[in-house]
Amino acid sequence: MIHILRNRTYATLFAAQVIALLGSGLLTVGLGLMAHDLAGTRAGLVLGAAYTIKMVAYVGLSPIAQALVQNLPRKAVLVGADMVRAGVALCLPFVTEVWQVYILIFLLQAASATFTPAYQALIPDVLPKESDYTRALSLSRLAYDLENLLSPALAAFLLTVMSYSGLFAGTAAGFAGSALLVLAAAVPRSHPGGGGRRFRERLTRGIGIYLATPRLRGLLALNLAAAASGAFVLVNTVLIVREGFGRPGADLGIAMTAFGMGSMGAALMIPRLLDHLPDRRVMFAGAWGLVALTMLAGMVLTIHGLPGWPVFLLGWVAIGFCYAAVLTPAGRLLRRSAHAEDRPAVFAAQFALSHACWLLSYPLAGWVGQAAGLDVALFVMGGLAAAGGVAARIAWPADLPRAPEHTHEDLPPDHPHLRAHGGNRSHAHEFIIDDEHRVWPTQG
Repeated sequence: MIHILRNRTYATLFAAQVIALLGSGLLTVGLGLMAHDLAGTRAGLVLGAAYTIKMVAYVGLSPIAQALVQNLPRKAVLVGADMVRAGVALCLPFVTEVWQVYILIFLLQAASATFTPAYQALIPDVLPKESDYTRALSLSRLAYDLENLLSPALAAFLLTVMSYSGLFAGTAAGFAGSALLVLAAAVPRSHPGGGGRRFRERLTRGIGIYLATPRLRGLLALNLAAAASGAFVLVNTVLIVREGFGRPGADLGIAMTAFGMGSMGAALMIPRLLDHLPDRRVMFAGAWGLVALTMLAGMVLTIHGLPGWPVFLLGWVAIGFCYAAVLTPAGRLLRRSAHAEDRPAVFAAQFALSHACWLLSYPLAGWVGQAAGLDVALFVMGGLAAAGGVAARIAWPADLPRAPEHTHEDLPPDHPHLRAHGGNRSHAHEFIIDDEHRVWPTQG
């Protein structure tokens, strides 16, 4: 896996991702402390609203941002988004009212909704070989998990020598460092194509390709399965640790570390698994593993109450492993389902639609856990994950051909696509939704 870092461009871009993630982690800690200062006992409501704004920005703005910047140089888009994020972070120490937090968080997440899909769509061009790209996806998953482990520790250390306002300076430094690294990288130019399309068509093109491709519709359903189980862990672990086990707050970090360790273990194994197994089998195994583990946890909690602390941690490791098994291969499906010029739009669609699943799952996990108990919440979220698994199986059948035979009745005889296939209107090739292929053949 590490050998791909010999690619200087990828190594530089990966370093930019890592340093930006560390900055984001410091922001999370600083924001929690700021919310307590501004709102006291209502800090949870402030943070809940801030994270809801984050998800709304991700869902609503990512396709719009991609359509707006499609014809701009990639490096300028990435650097500009990083500098906006750094500027917002520098404004946070001067906040005096809660509404100011909401505005700044919206601006910062709007920039992230621009940066992240553009960055993700860039990596397949830097690493065109699928095996290398697969390992890059695993490294990215590891980077997210390590950020969850290291950022709180770094923040705790910094808070011994500075106030929480200093964490925002660290956040700004992370984003500025990311921008400098992107500037130093040999970023490939944007692919030609789509420049003459109207804004409305650019806005809907990614979603259109996504929803017209069976394996991507399946991916959306698998995103829902992962979000359902993952949301329970992220929202309710604090209640299990503090109220259920009666353990100190520091043990919350141990529980979340267990989840992260499971995810990291999957990220390390998945490249080798995908060398021998199809993406669908690995992702579905992860999804049904999440359903089984979530339902089993609900049954244990209902019948016997909480298990022992070590058993609980092992369960969180297993859930983390299955969670990463679902999400890590997603980039391979996106790469395979769009031409190079359409990848930014398709990655933006995945960014928006996957976060829509979280926007549903987060409040549901919290509300059901509060209103009906954690055991009921486990059954509800497990049921939602199962619904995602069933929907994925329907949308993405196992026998879906990559090169289905299809007929072009609407193209003129001298069309370049027909000439490329010997003038035959009926032919087979790897099928991708585009201007010549607007409907998947199995849909009529």
